[in-house]
Amino acid sequence: MPAVVRGGRRQNSQGPKGAGSGGGGRSRGGSQNASAIPGKMAAIGRIDVSPRTMIIALASGAVLLGVVLATGARAERIGASFSHGVDNLTASMGLTLNRVHITGATAEAEPDIRRALDLHAGQPITSLDLDAIRDRVQAVGWVKEARVVRLLPDTLIVEIKEHDRLAVWQEAGQIKVIDSRGQVITGADARRYPNLPLVVGKGADVAAGDILPLLNQRPRLMGRIDALVRVDERRWDLRLKDGSLIQLPATEQEAALIRLDALDQRERLLDLGFARVDLRTPDEVAVRPAGA
Repeated sequence: MPAVVRGGRRQNSQGPKGAGSGGGGRSRGGSQNASAIPGKMAAIGRIDVSPRTMIIALASGAVLLGVVLATGARAERIGASFSHGVDNLTASMGLTLNRVHITGATAEAEPDIRRALDLHAGQPITSLDLDAIRDRVQAVGWVKEARVVRLLPDTLIVEIKEHDRLAVWQEAGQIKVIDSRGQVITGADARRYPNLPLVVGKGADVAAGDILPLLNQRPRLMGRIDALVRVDERRWDLRLKDGSLIQLPATEQEAALIRLDALDQRERLLDLGFARVDLRTPDEVAVRPAGA
């Protein structure tokens, strides 16, 4: 019996050793497998796929977003304070607006342009929004294009290209100055442009850019014109200062004016005077004498 007991005890004591031995065998096998993968790469792999790490990252992002939303106004105040500090610093360095030079603007347009600039001496020049200044200037009726340049330490240069003044347009009892595209120049007083040609009627503003260059090539005729009247938004009647009338066709206006030039050179028609010259029929010139 004691032998059996001892044998049993020996078996029980060997059991754990066997288990330990077997475990040791597995441990050595595991270490051999782990040695096939570098330790750092294995660690990175475990971090990438760890659900716990992902949950912590998402929770941290949510907390950070909440903090930003909760302190948004405070962040704006901090940013404003920082900007104010930068302005003070640039001012202490002498980088403040002292001079504004406007080039390319007429005396009539410059007051409106200066008002649109909305600038004052002593502003920190580095903080000026040049794009916003340019947009304000280009909104002035006189201005076609504007360019704003900052010249450190204290100067702003504003280059202006104004709309050309093509004619005075009269329609519905109102007179306005227009450019070559027929655009009304806001702010321009038509009474200050007595030397500009007068175009009258609906659609005359748009069509003036085509006929006036042709007439300007003929100063002998152009000097006698009192007004260009648009008829049915299709063609022109040229009313002369002596009351005479020249009727142009709806198309091929230049060809009609060439026929008129030939007749004037041959007969001195513009000097002799007439009641009406009808150029509406191609290849013909019909003249009604004055007093007929």
